[in-house]
Amino acid sequence: MPGNEEEPSVRVLISEDEITARMKELAFEISSDYEGKDLLLVCVLKGSMVFFADLARKITIPLRFDYICVSSYGDGSESGGAHELRTDLNESVSGRHVLLVEDIVDTGLTMEYLFGLLSSRGAASLDVVALLDKPARRKWEVDIAYRGFEIPDEFVVGYGLDYRQQYRNLPYIGALESSSPLG
Repeated sequence: MPGNEEEPSVRVLISEDEITARMKELAFEISSDYEGKDLLLVCVLKGSMVFFADLARKITIPLRFDYICVSSYGDGSESGGAHELRTDLNESVSGRHVLLVEDIVDTGLTMEYLFGLLSSRGAASLDVVALLDKPARRKWEVDIAYRGFEIPDEFVVGYGLDYRQQYRNLPYIGALESSSPLG
């Protein structure tokens, strides 16, 4: 890391094996619940990309992919509350069953923004599958239809989640620890 900052250490919270096992369960539930429906699986970039790819390969029913990118964090560790749509969907959601694939739901503000946006476009249904749920930070209540893991109020990295664009490639979820404050 730049400057005189101490390099943070990472403590494993959820192992690669635990993630793989839970992903199979989520994919089975989603495949069962959406059987016979026009499913559009939407990856909320960037943090969800690893989870999205692994989950999509385990879902056994026909589906379509799309991607959306909303910015609220920048390079820091706190959400600013304001959202910027950086990449919009290519597919129409009108009359479709949309399942948002999110890496982590903490404040819920990104989901509030996306639910408002996609509901206004006429989605037949709109649900969320989240790898991680951090309810201690919730500002907007989100009904997470498919939840991977509930985690404590710690800053986490790995499996697509980052700190200053680093640590996304870790195969597990870890808590970032440092003697200096994150930010």
